Amino acid sequence: MKLLSKYLTLILAVSILTSCSKEDSEQVANEVTLHFNNTFKGKTIVLGDATSTAATKNTSAANQIHHFSELKYVISNIRLIKDDGTELPYNINNLDNGATVIDHSKVQTLEYKLTNIPVGEYKEIKFGLGVKTDLNKLDETRFPAFYHQAGANDTKMHWEWGTGYRFAKIEGFYGTDNKTLSIHTGSTVAGKKDDESTYKQGVDAYRDITLKLPQTASVSKKSPKITIDADFDKLLSGKTNTITLGAGNATPSLHTAMEMVKFVDNLGGNGTSDVSGIFSISKVEN
Repeated sequence: MKLLSKYLTLILAVSILTSCSKEDSEQVANEVTLHFNNTFKGKTIVLGDATSTAATKNTSAANQIHHFSELKYVISNIRLIKDDGTELPYNINNLDNGATVIDHSKVQTLEYKLTNIPVGEYKEIKFGLGVKTDLNKLDETRFPAFYHQAGANDTKMHWEWGTGYRFAKIEGFYGTDNKTLSIHTGSTVAGKKDDESTYKQGVDAYRDITLKLPQTASVSKKSPKITIDADFDKLLSGKTNTITLGAGNATPSLHTAMEMVKFVDNLGGNGTSDVSGIFSISKVEN
């Protein structure tokens, strides 16, 4: 009887292993969650008005104290890179299904789910900060969902004087007297005013971000979560530029496009020596 019992136990164990193996092999896709954590030097940002005592304050390399009342940016053109180097594009030409506005004041926007991701091991992620040139049109007909998400009254990511989207919108205060800080980025248009036939690309504020994962994200029966830190200390104290805020660059109505590019390069990198900007991966949860 003992021998029979051992055989039955062995058969049961083999059956369970076979069943699990079959279930794993049948799993062809799952979700990947991107969680965005906006910080000052690792401390999650708390927003506040000019006199807020709760708002997270930061001191720049130029010794300027500053804090934010509003923090929003656009993520699009997402690609996952497998261990073998294969690149998986995620709805890269569809803003409705492959782009989002990260709004620090809305917790639900800080997580973005990628659906129907093929089973595999992923070692790297790429994404755009902003919208690439060929899609950067305020086209309500083509991408109604993203158009309305970006243009909602409490979002306002439409570039008023251009034809495309704002890529980042940062409002706040700086200095001991809480002067207004208002930094808006986005690609610009060159040409004659009110003559669309002459419009062409001006400053291209889109930036492509590349981040290696500290460990592979395993998509199988598991649905991994990737935490992406965005350290806004680097907005003023970046790898590319150290910026001192003043009358000529603290508000978008006053600063030039070239002044704006300094913020753009700090946020998203300059595309050569820096391809990560303010972003890094803090953890992968499988």
